[in-house]
Amino acid sequence: MAERPPRAKSMPAPRRLLARVRDMMAGGGAAEKRLDRIAEIVAADLVAEVCSIYVRRAGDILELFATRGLKPSAVHNTRLRVGEGIIGDIAALARPFALADAQQHPNFAYRPETGEEAFHSMMGVPILRGGRVIGVMAVQNRTLRNYNDEEVESLQTVAMVLAELVAGGELIDPKELLPADGLASTPLRVEGLRLNGGIGIGEAVIHRPNFRIERLVAEDSDHEHERLRTAFSEMHGAIDDMMTSETMQDGGEHRDILETYSMIARDPGWLKRIEEAISAGLTAEAAVQRVLDDLRARMQKVSDPYLRERVHDFEDLAYRLLQHLLGEPAGVDLSGLKDGGILIAKSLGPAQLLDFDTTKLRGVVLEEGSPTAHVAIIARALNLPIVGRLRGITDRLSEGDPIIVDGDRGQVFLRPGDDVMQTFRDTALSQLEQRQHYDALIPLSSDTKDGDHVSLLINAGLMIDVEQMIRMNSDGIGLFRTEIQFMMQPELPSVEEQTVLYDNILKAAEGKPVTFRTLDVGSDKTLPYLETDDEENPSMGWRAIRIALDRPMLLRRQMRAMVRAARATKADISIMFPMVTEIAEFEVARGLLMREVESEGGGIEVKAGAMLEVPGILYQLDGLLQRVDFLSVGSNDLMQFMFATDRGNPRLSDRYDTLSPAALTMLRGIAEKCNAAGVPVTVCGEMAGQPLDAMALIGLGFRRLSMASPGIGPVKEMARSLDVGKLEAYMMPLLVSPEHSLRGKLRAFALDSGVAV
Repeated sequence: MAERPPRAKSMPAPRRLLARVRDMMAGGGAAEKRLDRIAEIVAADLVAEVCSIYVRRAGDILELFATRGLKPSAVHNTRLRVGEGIIGDIAALARPFALADAQQHPNFAYRPETGEEAFHSMMGVPILRGGRVIGVMAVQNRTLRNYNDEEVESLQTVAMVLAELVAGGELIDPKELLPADGLASTPLRVEGLRLNGGIGIGEAVIHRPNFRIERLVAEDSDHEHERLRTAFSEMHGAIDDMMTSETMQDGGEHRDILETYSMIARDPGWLKRIEEAISAGLTAEAAVQRVLDDLRARMQKVSDPYLRERVHDFEDLAYRLLQHLLGEPAGVDLSGLKDGGILIAKSLGPAQLLDFDTTKLRGVVLEEGSPTAHVAIIARALNLPIVGRLRGITDRLSEGDPIIVDGDRGQVFLRPGDDVMQTFRDTALSQLEQRQHYDALIPLSSDTKDGDHVSLLINAGLMIDVEQMIRMNSDGIGLFRTEIQFMMQPELPSVEEQTVLYDNILKAAEGKPVTFRTLDVGSDKTLPYLETDDEENPSMGWRAIRIALDRPMLLRRQMRAMVRAARATKADISIMFPMVTEIAEFEVARGLLMREVESEGGGIEVKAGAMLEVPGILYQLDGLLQRVDFLSVGSNDLMQFMFATDRGNPRLSDRYDTLSPAALTMLRGIAEKCNAAGVPVTVCGEMAGQPLDAMALIGLGFRRLSMASPGIGPVKEMARSLDVGKLEAYMMPLLVSPEHSLRGKLRAFALDSGVAV
């Protein structure tokens, strides 16, 4: 391999490069001329023969806008789709590439009009604005050059400064990327996702955090570090004030969330990343924005709503920190509202609702959101209805438009007529009793009418979930997702860092059982420090236990931390391996676990189990049950693979039913074999948290269900109203039915039998 070209001794430092780019942006002249000059400056500083800048256009097209080193005629003529070629990959994945021989990359796309056949190595970074990729900047060399981390960091920092020029409206019309329907003025009903029940009626208050950062490049890094420390101190004081507010005085899960939020605000890893960006030459506010953009872009590829919601905690903190750095007021003034406000936002962090005069708020509407979102829990504490997953809603309303939020049905009515308004005013009068209903069930058991105990457990991934488990009086944690800690950090957490997390979880569980799932990444959950290839079908690719067995040190370090935490807390723990496809995989993983137990001195009980998510393992189930201490059914993936259906595809999401005869017959076979072998089995997918689906699972023989905490109340009410013997007698003959689904018949049974579903 050829050596990289030597750097000139007079090469300016990264900060001097930033200063030159800043001066060029601030200068006069046409935007494209400045873009050309920036490409020239960057190429010279990084000793590259080529620097090219691509801008994202409508239709997810990347158009070459400036280049130093490629043929000038290629400008505006070379276009790549997002995901096409290496440039398209950088945009699609929102992460940098550094390739010594780019032409050997499987997605290399040669464009003869550019004349790039002479260049072998390539380094490229996304140009990010608001967490969205708006362009790509790349440099190339003729030699097989190994770009180092410092060079990648320099190019990323320049790209952030460049984002201001790309997004400023001088290069392309910003309207290109606006939603096609724009603003509407007619009445409209839109369907979303129920995050908290209730009826809210009021005027639209549109919340668009938009901080204009005037200074991007620091003149004095020491001064910027001091500004950051001061802003952190002010932010922590404001959060502490929230903790002592009247709303938070009665304790409960909403106060617990703010306590967790306060701990996140003090997380040294987050602060370290911001400080590193300042040391690279950015101002404090630009560094905060840079870290937030990186996190957003990385998490945009994650489909798991639980994981995506955790990003909003960091977004909230970043906005709050920017408020203190820039002297911006928090919240929106609601004093002029006549009938109260409905807050409309893309997303909200857990504390942002408390920035508003909550006596004036009547409801919340989000473009994103999930039932496990911390903002949804805060909304419940404030008795605010909230509906999420309404993509583009902020662009379909004008400030002050009348709006109705129907949290019970997950509907939002935009600009409703007087008759609709009156109907909902009448409905709202009966909501108080319904809100109090499930809380009354908390101290009661989850035994069925004929005396079967159904263990209700919680799916968790953060400390707040453990506190939820205690508050809801559930039987333990059936699934603790460990990957969140790994995904939120820029580098692999040490054994010591992991041990602290697991130690805190076990202590907070207060002796109730906790089942940890080992790292389940791959697919849509990527780690910034784990190199993975693009896969045509990542859900069925290199993920979960497959990564763990190919990178055994990663698995051993995690299990070592779990074992140490169990020893320190004197707690028995259960560890399960995700996506086990054959007995051999479980045997290897269990062997690694036992080796860690022995190396730590033994003397504690560690149970080893497997997640049943791949239908192939069903043909080895008898042998597997002789080796596992417990089994967990991951119904989401199991059903996806059984029906060969991408659950993220809206055309197919409702095509196959989990309550079909085929699915129920498969689940019945699992329950029968586990019960006969005396192996505890838990269902921990979405089925477990839906009352009707959970009823069917109980009828099939399952007695352990693990779910998101909002499902505990409804499923407990269902179980307490259920006669299992009667249900079994009704269900078994139906399993041979040729019907598409038994959902209708099971619902009719529940209605006729007085089962609350």
